[in-house]
Amino acid sequence: MTAVHHWQDQVLAGPGGAMTDEVGVITGPLTLRTTAGSDGKVRFEIQYTDADEWYTLTGSPLPHGDPRALHTAALAAIRAGKGAEAPSAPA
Repeated sequence: MTAVHHWQDQVLAGPGGAMTDEVGVITGPLTLRTTAGSDGKVRFEIQYTDADEWYTLTGSPLPHGDPRALHTAALAAIRAGKGAEAPSAPA
């Protein structure tokens, strides 16, 4: 069985917040969790910091890419706001 790796950070969403599949835009203090699965896909989940519910960041999962770099890019996009979505994987 291949190990699953994840990165998790708190981030303050910029104006326009982050777009989720389940509830649309969320704003304010958020927590982003990026998971590199054994299937090679990179998944992004987001929640209001300290909430129980996790939401899928729109555009997730990505079929491939450097999960750590994509996590960093997603954090930057969320800080910028404007309905941020998962970053695009390199071709």
